[in-house]
Amino acid sequence: REASSPSLGKDRADTVIIGGGCVGVSLAYHLAKAGLKDVVLLEKSELTAGSTWHAAGLTTYFHPGINLKKIHAYSIKLYEKLEEETGQPVGFHQPGSIRIASTPTRVDEFKYQMTRAGWHPTEQYLITPEKVQKLFPLLNMDKVLAGLYNPGDGHIDPYSLTMALAAGARKYGAQLNYPVQVTNLNSRSDGTWEVETSLGIIQAKRIVNAAGFWARDIGKMIGLQHPVIPVHHQYVVTSTIPEVKALKTELPVIRDLEGSFYLRQERDGLLFGPYESEEKMKLQESWVTNGVPPGFGKELFESDLDRIMEHIEAAMEMVPILRKADIVNTIAGPITYSPDILPMVGPHQGVRNYWIAIGFGYGIIHAGGMGRYLSDWILEGEPPFDLIEVDPNRYGKWTTTEYTAAKARESYGFNNIVGYPKEERFAGRPTERTSGLYDLLKSKCSMGFHAGWEQPHWFYKPGDETGYKPSFRRTNWFDPVGREYKQVMEKVGVIDLSPFGKFKVKGTDSVKLLDHLFANVVPKVGSTNISHMLTPRGKVYAELTVSQLYPREFMLVTGSGSELHDLRWIEEKISRDGYKVEIENMTDEMGVLSVAGPYSRQVLQKLTNEDLSDASFKFLQCRHLKLSNIAVTAIRISYTGELGWELYHRKEDSVSLYSAIMEAGQKEGIDDFGTYALNALRLEKGFRAWGSEMNCDTNPLEAGLEYFVKLNKAADFTGKQALKQIKEKGLKRRLVYLIVETDNVDPEGNESVWHNGKARTIVIGNTTSGCFSYGAQQSVAFAYVPMELSKVGQKLEVELLGKNYPATIIQEPLVLTEPTRMRLQTKGESPKI
Repeated sequence: REASSPSLGKDRADTVIIGGGCVGVSLAYHLAKAGLKDVVLLEKSELTAGSTWHAAGLTTYFHPGINLKKIHAYSIKLYEKLEEETGQPVGFHQPGSIRIASTPTRVDEFKYQMTRAGWHPTEQYLITPEKVQKLFPLLNMDKVLAGLYNPGDGHIDPYSLTMALAAGARKYGAQLNYPVQVTNLNSRSDGTWEVETSLGIIQAKRIVNAAGFWARDIGKMIGLQHPVIPVHHQYVVTSTIPEVKALKTELPVIRDLEGSFYLRQERDGLLFGPYESEEKMKLQESWVTNGVPPGFGKELFESDLDRIMEHIEAAMEMVPILRKADIVNTIAGPITYSPDILPMVGPHQGVRNYWIAIGFGYGIIHAGGMGRYLSDWILEGEPPFDLIEVDPNRYGKWTTTEYTAAKARESYGFNNIVGYPKEERFAGRPTERTSGLYDLLKSKCSMGFHAGWEQPHWFYKPGDETGYKPSFRRTNWFDPVGREYKQVMEKVGVIDLSPFGKFKVKGTDSVKLLDHLFANVVPKVGSTNISHMLTPRGKVYAELTVSQLYPREFMLVTGSGSELHDLRWIEEKISRDGYKVEIENMTDEMGVLSVAGPYSRQVLQKLTNEDLSDASFKFLQCRHLKLSNIAVTAIRISYTGELGWELYHRKEDSVSLYSAIMEAGQKEGIDDFGTYALNALRLEKGFRAWGSEMNCDTNPLEAGLEYFVKLNKAADFTGKQALKQIKEKGLKRRLVYLIVETDNVDPEGNESVWHNGKARTIVIGNTTSGCFSYGAQQSVAFAYVPMELSKVGQKLEVELLGKNYPATIIQEPLVLTEPTRMRLQTKGESPKI
């Protein structure tokens, strides 16, 4: 046990980290090792108090998320070298791990995961029951159909790991101070902080909340309600089992997904941990309402074996020797859960220089990688790679305590549920964040969840199989989405796009600000364009629609999942460089309807005296007008690529506006369409999507966004110099457009792309998004491939559910956009549809 140092040591620091669990200590280690001076960590009792010390310590390369695999991989590689670097033993065992499939659907899931593993460097294999039994000879093989095997997996002693990271942090100059309780936080006008503690005040350039289940208490000091909640997690340890003691090699960790438990060797016995159903699991809700009890540190909850009895029985059936084993220890401790079980890592919107690293349901495997990720972001001014799924700003004011509790229950209970594509989870829904049309549409469609909003995915008609029916293959929405696609291509459709993030920017410096923020030119008054915010390294941080409504007054629109992610970036630029502008988030007050299709002009023209003809209201123009006496800001733009308008209006006018449009379009056969059809329409037109074809892992040149990047404009926009260097050096890979010859399964993104070269068939890239093209009656996908394999006509293969399907690079787009078709027609050419 380490000796504590109850002193502040200094009154100024560059970075103050609050919390001495494995995550906070890892960040201190990485910042100090990278050369940052004046790193101070404050821990209220002792290092590892909270969730770290009692964790089961599992480490795995596996994760269904693409970039979270990188976090896991870095952690494991770090832990392998840490003892040598610091001289502190870490108790790291790497016997591998096997996830057990005992249903055909689970085998499909493993194949689905394997298609996403091929383009990652970490080892992962789909193995036969015979191989499973060879690796874990004590299993009952009656139900085992397959295994997903990660050879480098295992477990580590959490206490030893944290002490080794602490030794490393001190070695490189960080100060770890405890017991020192943070009592208050004061933000200063220059963006720095005063951290009040029981031993005095430290002034800090930035603070990082890594306080585990105390994170809410820290957040409340500055008026934030962080959506985290402690969950009771139990695991049991057995006495010595002769059959385990007799083994010559350590057993791999087993995860029985149907039984919802993990099991590993612990000395000569076994350690077994279940995840109970959402009805049976227990939350420590009193800590959310009343705060964590003073003095709680290395205490545990009272165990409750009755609650986990069905899992114990499932474990005894899968590993029969458990029946004879005695339980010698039961651990029941608090683990912090966020609503979606993923942590919240990064700078927080609305508060300058306040960073968080909280909500870790899997803190041990995440600690190393997240410490490095956050350290790189702090030092470089941008994330080292894209991890928007852990962005703290995915949550907002709509994330109530009731919602957090309902989702944490669901996430814990669904810990080992089958992970389908297009997954929907229904606890805690709807939130207060419903569009004006929700009550009108909810019974007519299958709703999807987008950043707190409910948004129609697809609509029901008589004879359809309704409801959410997830599958790895084409399912009940496949034909209805085709019907909606045809509706927009041949007639006219309406879609609710209210979840868009919507900001108003105005002020004397607004043009100057946007000119330096965006790679595109600033649109003139009455015009709209697509613009990208780039990182200093030239990656695509965000894509927005920018409209100049009045001189120096703009409306910025982004995707639902990017709202606060983008707002934080813009606000930081304003405060850092002192621009004289006001920015207002209008997302919740403003509804959006999009009307698209060849008859959209005819329908809307019935509702206004304004001239909507092509000559008067051109593509990418915006103006204020009244439709059926309702004020709207209309932009002639559509993500469908067809003739269409986006209509921005007061949320309370949504029902009236929608009803007027539907009434006016009766003769034209108007109908609803949802986001699945929208996705099919945008993919056929070759439109890129942020988060798929472009993000912080990609630059706009390789993503085929040159048209929107004006390197010759006068303003030195963020990322400009980096892009010039990228262009000079030449691209290594490029986004291409594929048709894929599939059967009952379609690409959707992140699948491995193979090439049958002279030597052998190898993975050369990955898809970014894909779907069935109802126009071409075959699958299409975007994919990143090396430049030498990026020519039109190149034959490749896309892996789907364990099978490689032939794919060919074609000239994009598959279907020309309506404005392009019109242009070609005026020139006397016949455009392709």
